[in-house]
Amino acid sequence: MSFLSTKPISHRGVHDNDKVPENSIEAFKLAIKKGYIIELDVHLLKDNEIVVFHDDNLLRMTGVNKKIKNTTYKELQELKLLDTRYKIPKLIDVLNLVDGKVPLLIELKYDNPPSKLEKELVKLLDNYKGEFSVQSFHPMIINWFKKNRPNYLRGLLVPSYGKSIKRIILASMILRGICKPNFISVDVRRNNKRLLKKNIETLVWTIKSKDEYEKYIDKYNNLIIDDMNILK
Repeated sequence: MSFLSTKPISHRGVHDNDKVPENSIEAFKLAIKKGYIIELDVHLLKDNEIVVFHDDNLLRMTGVNKKIKNTTYKELQELKLLDTRYKIPKLIDVLNLVDGKVPLLIELKYDNPPSKLEKELVKLLDNYKGEFSVQSFHPMIINWFKKNRPNYLRGLLVPSYGKSIKRIILASMILRGICKPNFISVDVRRNNKRLLKKNIETLVWTIKSKDEYEKYIDKYNNLIIDDMNILK
């Protein structure tokens, strides 16, 4: 098993989305202080900067109704996360902050042409000395890393599609080894037994209660936890 099984995983850092927003520098500082693995999300801006942010649209976290891929980092500096003093951080600043103190689980969003974000991301990660892994919902992103950075630990996120054609295709791609992930991350709402039959490290997202934590902690390699207070 990889380092992803060694410590609790904090979903977007240790946050409450009140005083401490998700995916903020403060959320990551708190995760480092507790020794938690940090799960975070990255987007590529139109000026080729990589920032840490979850949504495709800025509306929920900043009040501005605009696609993040259509902004520049300079424009984002005018915005605040949930009316706090915190701003959307660059990934390079987060890497410098973490500096190997805790492992990172980096989710790539796919709102840009194929391989554009991947190529920019490896420029930063190739020089990063700490432990990290990459993951995405898009099998071809993981396939890109398999071909171009086979030394990277890579994971495929498995959504709760239900019995849809997308789910069938996704399962088929995994089983046929097209993207050949080192681990999978499964939606807590979807216990996909077909996928779990494979001998592969499995994470579950997103755990939001003590009951969920106790139900799944012994069934999977690790859990991605939204509210870290449930560990108290």
